[in-house]
Amino acid sequence: MRPKIYIFGDSITEHSFGDGGWGASLAHHFSRTVDVVLRGYSGYNTRWALKVLDKVFPAATGCGGEPPLAITVFFGANDACLPDRCSAFQHVPLNEYRQNLRSIVSIFKKRWPKTQILLISPPPIDEDARLKFPYVENPMGMPERTNEAARAYAEVCVLVAAECGIPVVDLWTKMQRLPDWEKACLSDGLHLTQTGNKIVFEEVIMKLRDVGLSLESLPVDLPLIGDIDPSNPLKSFEN
Repeated sequence: MRPKIYIFGDSITEHSFGDGGWGASLAHHFSRTVDVVLRGYSGYNTRWALKVLDKVFPAATGCGGEPPLAITVFFGANDACLPDRCSAFQHVPLNEYRQNLRSIVSIFKKRWPKTQILLISPPPIDEDARLKFPYVENPMGMPERTNEAARAYAEVCVLVAAECGIPVVDLWTKMQRLPDWEKACLSDGLHLTQTGNKIVFEEVIMKLRDVGLSLESLPVDLPLIGDIDPSNPLKSFEN
């Protein structure tokens, strides 16, 4: 069986297998070495993720077979919804977000001691676009998320990674280094364009490489066409 990489998160993960998505790019990158398994749940926050964790990953070694090589944990965009705006039901206070992230990481470390865990911070927010593309009724006419709130949750995500001794992608900081990041990286003020997805993909690949997971370090599933003897093709499948 091929080893697995799980990607666990909210809508930015759920949508990542779409055209140009970072999850699809990850699956393509590892197409002969690793199965990339999507576990994305639109609208979820860390409180809900913690509640359903045992349903999403029911067995001690994952969904059957060996423990995954790695898992990405990408939550915070919904936790950071403001408590007095139209998406208040998704809000999780900052201190609880920190504890929830620590608990999620702790559960995965206990369940899969050799699995590499990678945190991804929430992205920045374009507040003007959030007003143009509301997800729910917004009678107040105010954005349900702000970039300042996203910053606070991203900083906590980075802090939790340091506390737990695991790698992290600081997406909030990384994306804002691009000129016109609001339109370049975000399609609706939150979700990702192809450029935004490319940034996540490249950062994840880099972080995985840093912990020893790369195409060069992983065995290929079955012989490559270039390794098959044209004069006796079936011999290549005997081992």
